[in-house]
Amino acid sequence: MHSLWHEATDDMDAAMANHVERPGVLPIAFTLFHMAALEDRSLVKLADRPPLFSQEWADRIGLGVPDHGKERSVDEMMGQRIGDYGAFRDYQHAVFGKTEAWLSALDPGSLAEVLKAPPFTADLAHTFSARAAGSAGITRWDGIECWIFQHGIRHMGELEHARALVGLGGMTF
Repeated sequence: MHSLWHEATDDMDAAMANHVERPGVLPIAFTLFHMAALEDRSLVKLADRPPLFSQEWADRIGLGVPDHGKERSVDEMMGQRIGDYGAFRDYQHAVFGKTEAWLSALDPGSLAEVLKAPPFTADLAHTFSARAAGSAGITRWDGIECWIFQHGIRHMGELEHARALVGLGGMTF
C-alpha cells in the first residue's frame, strides 16, 4: 500500500495537492495529510509509540489546519493546505518508515492481543474497526487491518480520483 502512496504523490506538487474542486469537496491536501497523520496516530494504540507529528512538523509543512481532521467538519477542513510539499513528503516517508519498521519486528503472537474490549464508547461504536472486531473486541490484527490498511486503501481511492481532477493518471491499469 505504501508503494502506491509513494507513486501517487511522487508526481504531484503543492498546487495539485492544494486543488479544491468546488466548495464542499475537501482539498486533495486533506486526503494527503489525513491519511499520513492517522497512520502516525495509529501506532500510538497499536505499538505504544509516540506520534511523529508535532508543532514543528505542522510549521515545516505549512499546514492550513494543523490537524488530521477526523473530528472536524468539512467546512473546517476546507482550509487544509500544504505550504511545503517537500516537507509533507518527508513527513509521509517518516510515518511509512516508522510503520514498516514496527511491522517487520512485530511478534506474530501479539496479533490476537485485544486493544479495546466492548462495550465501545459512542465515538468508537460506529467505526469500521468496531464492525470488524470480534466479540472479544478490537485486536492488534484488527487495528492493523482497519487503521492502517483499510484506511490507507480507502483514501487511495479518493486520491486516485483526485489525481484525475488535476490532470494526472490513475495508479493501476
